[in-house]
This record gives sequence, structure tokens and C-alpha cells, in this order.
Amino acid sequence: MAFSELPIPEHFDPKNVVRVWKVDYQDRARDAEHWARRHGISPVAQDGYRIALLLVDVQNTFCIPEFELFVGGASGTGAVDDNSRLCEFIYRNLHVVTHIVPTMDTHQAAQIFHSIFLINNRGGHPEPYTLVSVDDIENGVWKFNPEIAHAVKIDPAYGQRFLRHYAQQLKAGGKYDLTIWPYHAMLGGIGHALVSSVEEAIFFHCMARYSTPDFQIKGGNPFTENYSVLSPEVLTGPDGQAIAEKNISLIQKMSAFDAVIIAGQAKSHCVAWTIDDLLNEIHASDPALARNIYLLEDCTSPVVIPGIVDYTDDADRAFQRFANAGMHIVRSTDPISSWEGIRL
Repeated sequence: MAFSELPIPEHFDPKNVVRVWKVDYQDRARDAEHWARRHGISPVAQDGYRIALLLVDVQNTFCIPEFELFVGGASGTGAVDDNSRLCEFIYRNLHVVTHIVPTMDTHQAAQIFHSIFLINNRGGHPEPYTLVSVDDIENGVWKFNPEIAHAVKIDPAYGQRFLRHYAQQLKAGGKYDLTIWPYHAMLGGIGHALVSSVEEAIFFHCMARYSTPDFQIKGGNPFTENYSVLSPEVLTGPDGQAIAEKNISLIQKMSAFDAVIIAGQAKSHCVAWTIDDLLNEIHASDPALARNIYLLEDCTSPVVIPGIVDYTDDADRAFQRFANAGMHIVRSTDPISSWEGIRL
């Protein structure tokens, strides 16, 4: 049978993508059951060709304009537009997407990338979006805040040594300087939740196809950033001891699918670093597997803070590097069947 896309269910309203609201699970469960019968949608257990959809940090904190780290991109409405297209993509391709893997950036206040972790000689904290370099730490511009040593269970002297080591590791690894972000994706807060429209689409897929989403929690380690869901930015402390580890189980899981589609926020940070880590793992095993990765370029936007930072060029260069390695840059509005290498 020739592949054809599904229609968009009547319950989806693109105007709701910008809002935070309660998903009516019981109604959507009934709708999904009827939708599956109406369109002959089979359970994922019957899929011969298996497709994973990896959704990076599609959370209110990044995707709703009034929240802490809204990813506006160059247009100023980036994440909202991305998620409208993403929801439609999920609904149109409900019958061929096997598994959805949403990642959840998950933080508490006392973490290395939040203001409370550092102080200057006057006891003041860095403002959001401050970039902290190795030189800043070595010159005493910023230092570890000893008042939180008890909360994160370390000695104040070690905290200062660790902070210097951490900045050095970022520099040595070609990473961004330590960025002080606004408090965001706070565990237990509204900002931590998935965008309501996307959550609804994921739930609808679950009920229609009997495919439980695999939520991946990341970012809770107080001593390292965790842009990528596959690996924290720094894995060891100043004495060589392990402070974090790679997400080996997810790496192995992704390699088992025939195709992996990636979307989410932000293109310049969590999406880019996740793809970069995935590419490194692919290079270590079988470089040809890069051809199984599809990047939904119209469902992701870079961090742009007008007058402060603009990571558009960084994001574009990263995606070009991924394409050069064999990954496919695709658009959600094009039928999956037209994508190079997809075998439906």
C-alpha cells in the first residue's frame, strides 16, 4: 500500500500551542481509539520499519513566550511556530512513528549554571546570561559561593577548585563558556512541564498506537551542565573522580531504530549537543549509521536574546557539520516518504 499522510484530528487547534492548559486525557483516549479504528492504524508491535522521534526539551520554560528561557530564534516566535509544525507532524505521521522519546530538562536552584552558585568580591551574584571564563575564575572575577557548600555537600575550598576545573574542561573540550542561565525548568514548577499541545499529541500517539513514551530526565546534577540528553558537559572532577556518566541506555536504544528523527529546543544548545554526542557515538561504532538520522530543521530554533547573544550562526554551522557527516536535514511539511533513505 502506498504511503499517505493522515489528516489532522479536529481537537488540535494551532492557536493553543502558545498556551498552558490541562489536557483532557479521558476524551483524548477515546478520540485516539476511534481515530485508530477509522484510519486502520495498527499497534507499534506490528511495525516492520521502526522510527523514533526524539523531542528535546519541548517544555514551557523554553517554548512559551512569557516563560524563563523562551527560544524566539531569529523571528521572535521560533519555538511557538516550531511546536505548531511539530504537533501537525506527529498527527500526520501517527501511523509510522513507532516511539516518541521526550527529554525533560530538570533543574533545582543550586546548580553550577545558576546565579546562586557564584559570587564576586562584593558578594554579588552574576546576572543571567553572564559568560564565565577560565580567566574570570583565575582572576577572581567570579568564585564559588561558600554559602551553598552545605546544600551541595562539598567543602568550600573544593568548590572553588572544582569551579576552576570545570571552566578549564569546557574550554579544553571546545564547549561554550560556562553560561549563567535564568532559573528555569525548575523541578515541580509549571515551566518544567511539556508544552500542552505537544503533550496532548504525544498522549494521542500513545493511545492510538499502544506506544508508551520514554521520558528522559536530564540536568539535575548540580556540578555540570547537561545540554545533551546523552552526556553531561563534564564527566569528571578535579581529582579525576567521576561526577556524571553518559546515558548509555538511550544511546543503545537509538541505535536500534531504523530511523531517528530529532526536533526540539534549542537548535544551538540542547538539540545541537545531543546530535553531536550521538554523532560521536556513531563514529565510534559505524559511521554509516549517520544516514539513519533526520533533523527536523523547521521544528527547532536557536537561542537569540536581542542585544545580548545570538547563536544562529553557531547552530547553522553545527547542522551543516551534521549534514556533512551523512545526517539528513529535513522539513516537517514534506512527506516522510519523500525523505532520502526512508523505507515505508
